[in-house]
Amino acid sequence: MTTPRGFRDRADDSLLTLLGEIPELIRNLVIAEVDAGKAWVKKTAKDAGIGAGWIAAALFFLFWTVPALGAFVIIGLSSWWPAWLAALVVFVAMLVIAIVLALLGVLRFKKISKAQNPVQSVAIDVKEIRDEL
Repeated sequence: MTTPRGFRDRADDSLLTLLGEIPELIRNLVIAEVDAGKAWVKKTAKDAGIGAGWIAAALFFLFWTVPALGAFVIIGLSSWWPAWLAALVVFVAMLVIAIVLALLGVLRFKKISKAQNPVQSVAIDVKEIRDEL
């Protein structure tokens, strides 16, 4: 007889049959935990790479705000309105872009720390098994 989820009802199996299947169940558990660990590492590495890319983009734009600030100071000192005002607008726009990109990178790195580490679940499983023995 099968259960609604498709699993076989094990109530009528003998104790020796159930004990004989323990190694296979443990093997399946270990394989599942290793696969979960691999998936977690892959996802974490991807998130770290994307976060690093956002930070690099922010640093690129921040790098180019220095010449814009220099142009602002030079033009502001040599003339009084339109040229330095334009340089100030460029500087502020580049600074805002750098801040937004940096925040996107930081948020991506924070996402990494929120993900559950599969190694923790393995440690919990080992502790449960030791407590049972």
